[in-house]
Amino acid sequence: MSNDAYLWLKAAHIIAVIAWMAGMFYLPRLYVYHCQVAAGSAESERFKLMERRLLRAIINPAMILSFALGITLMALPGIIDWGGGWIYAKLGLLAPLAGYHGLLARWRHHFEENQNRHSERFYRWANEVPTVLMIGIVVFAVVKPF
Repeated sequence: MSNDAYLWLKAAHIIAVIAWMAGMFYLPRLYVYHCQVAAGSAESERFKLMERRLLRAIINPAMILSFALGITLMALPGIIDWGGGWIYAKLGLLAPLAGYHGLLARWRHHFEENQNRHSERFYRWANEVPTVLMIGIVVFAVVKPF
């Protein structure tokens, strides 16, 4: 693969990750606001629509593209030093990030069914999870501390 093609692939991966993370930062904020309205109200129905569209049109496709491009980059010879521990640490943090994505989808389904089980405060705290994981992933990918 040419250096130009590699750089375009890497740029596309970064763009997909940014889109994925932006959605994962915003969706829990929508849940916070959704908690503040009555179930079944017009406002609740509007939040349901916004949450569904955000998850299906942005977050899910961005995650799939992030994974596909990331796997492609990892498969390129000489790109990853598999002897360093940073890649395993990065992948180790990526697993709970993907799990968090699954939780966001489950919580959206609960709202959709007017069965939300969590408080506004819960979603405020849950909103911090992707930030902490992202910081670790970026540090391991860029700094490669070990």
